[in-house]
Amino acid sequence: MEDRNGTNQRIHGMSDVVFDSVLAYIHDSRDRQSVSLVCRRLYELEAQTRKHVTIALCYTASPKQLWRRFPFVESLKLKGKPRAAMYNLIPEDWGGFATPWVEELSKSFICLKALHFRRMIVKDEDLEVLARERGHALQVLKLDKCSGFSTDGLSHICRSCRNLKVLFLEESQVVEKDGNWLHELAMNNTQLETLNFYMTDLSQVSFNDLELIAKRCKSLASVKIGDCEILDLVGFFRFAVSLEEFSGGCFNKSSEQYASLAYPLRLCRLGLNYMSTNEMPIVYPFASRLKKLDLLYALLDTEGHCVLLQQCPNLEVLETRNVIGDRGLEVLARSCKKMKRLRIERGADEQEMEDEEGVVSQRGLTAIAQGCLDLEYIAVYVSDITNAALESMGMNLKKLCDFRMVLLDKEEVITDLPLDNGIQSLLSGCDKLRRFALYLRPGGLTDVGLTYIGQHSQNIRWMLLGYLGESDTGLLEFSRGCPSLQKLEVRGCCFSETALAMAVLQLRSLRYLWVQGYRGSKTGFDLLAMARPFWNIEIIPPRKVNCGEGREMEHPAHILAYYSLAGPRTDFPPSVIPLNSIAQ
Repeated sequence: MEDRNGTNQRIHGMSDVVFDSVLAYIHDSRDRQSVSLVCRRLYELEAQTRKHVTIALCYTASPKQLWRRFPFVESLKLKGKPRAAMYNLIPEDWGGFATPWVEELSKSFICLKALHFRRMIVKDEDLEVLARERGHALQVLKLDKCSGFSTDGLSHICRSCRNLKVLFLEESQVVEKDGNWLHELAMNNTQLETLNFYMTDLSQVSFNDLELIAKRCKSLASVKIGDCEILDLVGFFRFAVSLEEFSGGCFNKSSEQYASLAYPLRLCRLGLNYMSTNEMPIVYPFASRLKKLDLLYALLDTEGHCVLLQQCPNLEVLETRNVIGDRGLEVLARSCKKMKRLRIERGADEQEMEDEEGVVSQRGLTAIAQGCLDLEYIAVYVSDITNAALESMGMNLKKLCDFRMVLLDKEEVITDLPLDNGIQSLLSGCDKLRRFALYLRPGGLTDVGLTYIGQHSQNIRWMLLGYLGESDTGLLEFSRGCPSLQKLEVRGCCFSETALAMAVLQLRSLRYLWVQGYRGSKTGFDLLAMARPFWNIEIIPPRKVNCGEGREMEHPAHILAYYSLAGPRTDFPPSVIPLNSIAQ
């Protein structure tokens, strides 16, 4: 740094103005972090110009630490409970409270316009504080898979945040007291672009309020709602002239009554709940312009999928269940060459028994690998898989960034296990992969296969391993690779505490570890081999979980370990043991 007497400080002969302009074009957080390490002045400039921050776990930093580092941040995404909470694997009382963050965000972050809470406990009082202190500035509020609040809290937001462009509540557990929140939104907002309360229990929704929102908010582009009769939305669709995405609704009338239903001309992303083959014809007039189709909650069999997908040549995103079957995937591969994202969830077992075709295997995945060459994301539950199918994906899907596969644990014998060679080919061929999840069954991948994953995962940052490997040797060989791995989740594997601790020390970039199911020591202290400054280790002991109908399931112990600038947590519930503190 030089020329401190000039109007602008200079860094290696270049003024702050130049670097300030350059930083405005650097959006990737890792790139900005690298720039900030060059010198103190670039560190300061990066702090002053950072617009968005994502905190992957709310206990890795304190609100005040975030404010001191990035005082002018405009957008914040904050994650609470571990991802396993979505599958009821984490105790309800684990933590993830938004209150400390809301208090600091409301008084200190003067530039904050967008706030995204994910898997956090948000109280009505938190929403009231946000509405009162930041209501004039808040443009985006996402409560994503959150809990702890009611429609009273939403009413505060909808009454005070008159510049709100995005209100996102998808999959949140909202206590519904009335539908006044939506009426407040309709009466007080003209800026709304996205409204999403999909997959919530919000049912006291007036279609008149939805229609008023469509009238007043001319830029409304995306609406995802609950189970509202589609025919009650005729007025909404008529006024929502800018609508590009719609999901939700249901069909309670005879199929003939929907024949005259007209959707907005710009609609190209669609998800219709409980749609059967009888209602499919309402989609045909605009199917050719569809880019996204959500069939997760449609009532279509394999044949219905085949018929509909043939009408959608421009489809880029498909979400459905494995009832699509191999035949449906073959139709998708032939008809939808622009596919970028494919998500196939597990359907109900009784539905699969009714539809013998509703099975996804190597046959369907091979067709996708050969026909959808632009695919970037695939998440799929399969009933059977072969090395050859995985090799085909590695050979053809060169744009793949995110791969997730679960092998369903059924009675049939999978003849091509282990999948060592197929996984090696997949990873070596798809060198753009950043996220990777592989959930098999015992015998699905040997220690050699784990070694292959470590060797061929140069750029992968997040990984889930389920029921993989044979011994500690496989884990230790795996951990010699994966130079970019930041988050590792392990379930149902055979590794010991000692091996897990040694693996953490070898994974140089690791910031977060979650493990369920491992070989524990008598004291649990073998994990302390990975102890170091700023590294929190938490244990959730084995516990029984109520599965309904008087049944209980034994959940194995969990390990949660992560870097934290804030130090050990202070809000530990009885279900969590802070291993660091006990050892000290």
